Amino acid sequence: MTNSSLHATYMQKCISLAEQSPPRPTNFRVGAILLSRKEDDPTGSSDKILSTGYTMELAGNTHAEQCCLSNFAAVHNVPEDQVASVLPAEPGRKLIMYVTMEPCGKRLSGNAPCVQRITRTREGGRAGIHKVYFGVKEPGTFVGASEGCKMLTAAGIEWEHVGGFEREILTVATAGHENAEAEVRAALGEGEKESQKETNVDDISPEERRRQEQIPRNPKKRMMEGETLLY
Repeated sequence: MTNSSLHATYMQKCISLAEQSPPRPTNFRVGAILLSRKEDDPTGSSDKILSTGYTMELAGNTHAEQCCLSNFAAVHNVPEDQVASVLPAEPGRKLIMYVTMEPCGKRLSGNAPCVQRITRTREGGRAGIHKVYFGVKEPGTFVGASEGCKMLTAAGIEWEHVGGFEREILTVATAGHENAEAEVRAALGEGEKESQKETNVDDISPEERRRQEQIPRNPKKRMMEGETLLY
């Protein structure tokens, strides 16, 4: 399996997890997978999936990454905020998280953002989560411009965008939103592309401008434009 197909496989699994999340107008349906990977293994043949999660899998307004870490913590009988103490730190292996959407850097609910939950796994000198792969940037629907990637970088955690799944991820994520289709188009920048297709008079060539000036004009239209007509 090539490196790109490996990431695509996990992203599809994350999308399948996201589809299990209940549609709501006030959150994104997201899926996440936490795994352990052997260093310098581009095939992922040695991968060990440690935990999975999806938005609102657990009680409350829970996010996918939060549920993923909470599920792992529960298996090891520790609170979610102590999950770092039970995450494996095997020599020659690194912890990787795949998630459909860029981890949030801000939450209106007051709960800890997903980036903070990820960075806390490295506190106290622990190896924690080494890298995050995601399929689309977080849209600005709820908290404005996303800062997740910037915060991951500041914490020394690598991240990488896995392209090619943006529309599918956003369609799943926005199910239940009032203006889901428009939201998806905006996130993909399609509204901007449409506006750019409109003719800009400054882009007309001199030849085309002269041709248009020679076309007979409707006298009534000229009156509307404020020109003086002689009868």
